[in-house]
Amino acid sequence: MVDEKMENCLALDYPADKLHIVWVTDGTTDDTNQRLQTRWAGKVTVHFQPQRQGKTAAMTRGMGLVDSPLVIFTDANTMINDQAVREIVRAFCNPKVGCVAGEKRVASQEKDGAAAGGEGIYWRYESTLKALDARLYSAVGAAGELFAIRRELFEPMEPDTLLDDFILSMRITMRGYIIAYCNNAYALESGSADMREEEKRKVRIAAGGWQSIARLRALLNPFRYGVLNFQYVSHRVLRWSITPFLLFALLPLNLAICLAGGNNCLYGTLLILQAVFYLAGWRGYVLSTRQIRNKYLFIPYYFLFMNINVLKGIGYLRKRQGNGAWEKSRRAKV
Repeated sequence: MVDEKMENCLALDYPADKLHIVWVTDGTTDDTNQRLQTRWAGKVTVHFQPQRQGKTAAMTRGMGLVDSPLVIFTDANTMINDQAVREIVRAFCNPKVGCVAGEKRVASQEKDGAAAGGEGIYWRYESTLKALDARLYSAVGAAGELFAIRRELFEPMEPDTLLDDFILSMRITMRGYIIAYCNNAYALESGSADMREEEKRKVRIAAGGWQSIARLRALLNPFRYGVLNFQYVSHRVLRWSITPFLLFALLPLNLAICLAGGNNCLYGTLLILQAVFYLAGWRGYVLSTRQIRNKYLFIPYYFLFMNINVLKGIGYLRKRQGNGAWEKSRRAKV
């Protein structure tokens, strides 16, 4: 993976004298550092420390060691397109842009199982929302696979921050800047190896969402943040907090109304539709356990899967309070 990532970086269509490649490696126990310092000597700077403190701490440490005006963050397991840097730098021509969010894409293959397929569907939906948000005012957050900031806008985050990319980018918007969305700069990675690995990711992200709501609580003020507040609350806060509870309350409430003699036609129809949706989700789950993906049944299953994991995120956050290190999830082979 190290060699593949370095080859990808060196193939970028950008002047070599203006592109500085820096790796921040914390707690690495494999041969990553050795390979970078031998095969790629002179082409990369490596900042290593033996303690594993998590990605957020690594980002903070790394930012204290770079001096370029623009800093692009990308993960070691993602490949970016050769025009990505040019497209990102072009977006910064607008002085109001403090952060540029690239597009995350999930590699898709015919043999992909439920996890990779579901993640791909989710990110296509998420990319559409980001593009629409950017057209209205600003994208709401950036994905850590590929995003960039003006160096002087970086703020050290709490070491136990779970969604460093989201917290960092949204704090930049709170200072009056916007997040530009650049779909011509994209990061490509494989999906999760299976649904168990995908669950790990979704639970951690949900826990990070709950944590973000608390740490970005100033953004909940509509009088101060206006359109940005509307985008943040509708796109993120509701998804990470109230919506899952309301979703799972709909079925018993609908059933109670029918039993109480409510409008039998309307509520009866809604009850049947909900039952069909849940049955489709259950069937999608059964097929996923056999690594069979049916796109018609998988969408309701993945939708329910995501919302269940939002609830699980509450417990994860309580257990992992004060720990920003993530347990690595296995990825499917491309």
